[in-house]
Amino acid sequence: MRLSSDSLSHHLSPNLADNSVVCLMAPTASGKTALAYELYDTGRYELISVDSALIYRDMTVGTAKPTATELACYPHHLVNIIDPLQSYSVAEFVNDVARLIDECHKNGKIPLLVGGTMMYYMALLDGLSPVPDSDDNVRARVEQWRQEEGISALYDYLGKVDAISHKRLNATDTQRITRAVEVYLQTNIPISEWQRQPKQALADNPNQQWHALAVMPDRPWLHARIEQRLDIMWSEGLVAEVISLLENYPLTPNLPSMRCVGYRQVLEYLVQIQHPVFEQPHLDKAQFYDAFAQPEPINVENGNQNIRTQSCITQTHVSTANDQAEAIACQQMQNKALYATRQLAKRQYTWLRKVMQLSDTVTGPATESLIQLPVITPTAAAAFADINDSQNNKLILHSFSTMEQAREYLF
Repeated sequence: MRLSSDSLSHHLSPNLADNSVVCLMAPTASGKTALAYELYDTGRYELISVDSALIYRDMTVGTAKPTATELACYPHHLVNIIDPLQSYSVAEFVNDVARLIDECHKNGKIPLLVGGTMMYYMALLDGLSPVPDSDDNVRARVEQWRQEEGISALYDYLGKVDAISHKRLNATDTQRITRAVEVYLQTNIPISEWQRQPKQALADNPNQQWHALAVMPDRPWLHARIEQRLDIMWSEGLVAEVISLLENYPLTPNLPSMRCVGYRQVLEYLVQIQHPVFEQPHLDKAQFYDAFAQPEPINVENGNQNIRTQSCITQTHVSTANDQAEAIACQQMQNKALYATRQLAKRQYTWLRKVMQLSDTVTGPATESLIQLPVITPTAAAAFADINDSQNNKLILHSFSTMEQAREYLF
């Protein structure tokens, strides 16, 4: 049963049960971290990061990651857990959170989940369909098939084994067609059948009390905060950080880590100025140049046309940025990063509204990014045991327009 916290007559902190789980959800640059630190200082909480960028080691400036000193004072679970070359699925996140929640409760602490990756929150609160992860061998076979015969061959095959998915998917949707063929070859069950199975959500555990707190600040205020944060990232050396990553890892432009906002725009800039880092023997220069052969446009929306025009401030961090063309490219990079971050915040608002609409009767369809995931492991599955009495579980939903309101509610 999901309740609006408007019906509550008490604030969280004095009456928070020992089996509580608190989700502090808000868009980028809204001040989540500062409040999380304040809550940690009370001694009641452990911090669990809900951020798909903070998971990467050596990606600090562009992710606004807490400093080493801050992490020492305010330890975060699920920060710096993989290299930029690796991937980390939503199902892996759910499994890790299930384990960490149990550990926090055993330590006498309340798990405080804080971050801005709303897809992660939806997986926790609304659940995942149990589509199994791809087998590496099957994935390799399907990829070879696609390269040899084209995506049309896979699409035709899908029509024979999974008519529902064949009808639903566009014939050019390479990613989803490939995934659907992989699932069938691996399991002999169409992905459409997997997707019809009931979803599992950690928040449905009757032995835990979940509180989902969403902060949705005024957008002009948030846009100013985003601009300030980007100024800090440029001055602290985001471009230099990306160059260092390229020097130390055999990266490709389509890795999840390199698709993070900010990093993507820096990669495009480095290609445009033909930075010598791409001559590193462990890098495939052609991949980067092909990926950014056509500069990605800034599709500025009405009301978002006040994109920054100040002089490029990354010139002090890239020695080759010394002529007019490179300065223009650098400025375009900053503009695109600002726009992309604003668009990220816009998507986060949309996800937050979806979270706040969760109820027992309206769960909403799973998005493609959620249903194409590995099956939950036994560790997480144990968290779903004995969920027959759904009335014992109450997901308390509450929204705020400022972080200060959330603070007052919590304290």
